[in-house]
Amino acid sequence: MLTIYGVYQSRASRVYWTALELGLDFESVPVIQTRRLPQPVAPDAPIHTHAAEFLAINPNGHIPAIADDGLVIDESLAITLYLARKHGGPIAADTLREEGEILAWTFWAATEVEPHTVKIVFAYDDGLEATEGGRETISVARRMLKRPLTRLNDHLGENDYLTGGRFTVADLNVVEIIRYALSETDFMANYPAILAWVARCHERPAFREMMARRKAEG
Repeated sequence: MLTIYGVYQSRASRVYWTALELGLDFESVPVIQTRRLPQPVAPDAPIHTHAAEFLAINPNGHIPAIADDGLVIDESLAITLYLARKHGGPIAADTLREEGEILAWTFWAATEVEPHTVKIVFAYDDGLEATEGGRETISVARRMLKRPLTRLNDHLGENDYLTGGRFTVADLNVVEIIRYALSETDFMANYPAILAWVARCHERPAFREMMARRKAEG
């Protein structure tokens, strides 16, 4: 049995979405981010990322992590790639070329896009979007995203998906990172091909199921 550690309202959403796409049976252990708890050391506090029982799984103290047939993996993008490779199917690479393109798009998103989109989502999560500091953080992130989003928009202007002519784990990984910037509607309107692709990805039943479970967490 695959065990996924992490709440849906975190980067674990990528892993849950992947598992649902693959039709996997899994156990969910809802580990919450310590920063979200007012009193993480309270006796009745839920299991969180700095709790000893979770640090025994991932000493880095971050979610998600998985345990699968005795193998423990952290880092959300590594997990999604591993699950797709292990279980195959249409979201996995069909050729070596697709494997290379899936890896390239995933690492590109992690290095060129997520460092900036995550600053946007954290500004909103911390309620800072209307403050001077928050607005400056978002403004800088938007400026830094122009080059990579232009590249992605150009590619998606000619292709419905990132590789293979179909939805793959590359699309899942990248669209989950792009999702952090969707709050900036005026900015994202400059990238219509990206928005159309996001809509296609978000129409998938597995994504809708993941988001329903995410919303149910409250």
